Amino acid sequence: MQSDLRPIVVVGSINMDLVSNVPHIPRVGETVLGNHFQMYAGGKGANQAVGVARLEYPVKMIGMVGRDAFGKQLRELLNKEGVDTTHIGEAAAATGIAMIEVDAAAENSIVVAQGANLHLTPDVLREKTNILRAAGLVLAQLEIPIDTVECLAKICAEMHVPLILDPAPAQALPDGLLSAVTWLTPNETEAQFYAKGTSSNEEMLAMLLRAGVQGVILKRGALGSVLAGYDGVPHYLSAHKVRAVDTTAAGDAFNAAFAVGLMQGYGPVESARFATAAAAISVTRAGAQPSLATRKEMLLALERTNHDENWSEMLEQHEMT
Repeated sequence: MQSDLRPIVVVGSINMDLVSNVPHIPRVGETVLGNHFQMYAGGKGANQAVGVARLEYPVKMIGMVGRDAFGKQLRELLNKEGVDTTHIGEAAAATGIAMIEVDAAAENSIVVAQGANLHLTPDVLREKTNILRAAGLVLAQLEIPIDTVECLAKICAEMHVPLILDPAPAQALPDGLLSAVTWLTPNETEAQFYAKGTSSNEEMLAMLLRAGVQGVILKRGALGSVLAGYDGVPHYLSAHKVRAVDTTAAGDAFNAAFAVGLMQGYGPVESARFATAAAAISVTRAGAQPSLATRKEMLLALERTNHDENWSEMLEQHEMT
């Protein structure tokens, strides 16, 4: 890892994920018996920071944890992954928790109790201005207070630091926030929310671009992704065929790898292809951060695309060696 590279700075949530595997996602009022339970390090912000670190690019995290066992454990795990945790603070609140149900088709349902993440306030962020100024790029999500995200967008715009915003979970955004975003990366459900229920991909992309973002990447799961905005031409990218186990952190894997691609000098389309590979690898394994690809795995997978796309088999063989 080169120390002279401008780091990616992630501003976002840090959670402990409590994951249950269930035959199907429960309906309202329904109790479902799970067949497996596990705890994983998670939070969209922390996931993206680990995703960047595993691709061997310098990354710093700005976030908050509680003064509890989960907070200590999550900080230690981030350090172990190579994330600079100097700017992670402690709050007088419980560390964030995500309760995740994964069904037999590898789809998930998630409830987040934000806890300490709510203490990542604009005042805390303003104390980190020098860290943001030195960033090559900033990644953010919406599992922290929306006024903090708004403050971050203004700081990035003033300092001309590119901002990639993962607008999840979907919620009302302050007027003008999107005009400070370099890349917006919603999935189809989130895009429909922000585009006021518009169903056509083309119409959703056009509406989001009119809101002021410079570029949009519409993440479509097994259908791939669509880039629009930066050159006026929509670019459709196919997903890779893999045996999906858990889709929990696929979007985070995508954002992390897209950011690394851009910082390594690739164009948006090439960076999105790189990100597509990272997302494909992530869904072949359980858990959020444990599923994220290493640089070595990415190189093996990208090399495999010249021959075939049976990545699940390739990754299983790689883990046995």
